[in-house]
Amino acid sequence: MLNKISTADARKKFSNILNRVAYADESFVLTRRGEPIAAIVSMRELNMLQEIEDRVDIEDAWKAKNEPGEPIPWEELKKELEL
Repeated sequence: MLNKISTADARKKFSNILNRVAYADESFVLTRRGEPIAAIVSMRELNMLQEIEDRVDIEDAWKAKNEPGEPIPWEELKKELEL
């Protein structure tokens, strides 16, 4: 369940919000002036999101690995990306 709450209200009810996130598996979107700025989610949800992101990264890496052409040397890529 996703709840919206202003940052001002969240400050007042912080311990209650944390308990609802941790034990009732609820999520909260924090808003400022009506605009969403952040979210509070359970560790279970955060772990799921990280796992999904990892899977997408792995899929992208395999796609890039299988692209035709010569590999680009790391030093050249760093220079191109200005790292």
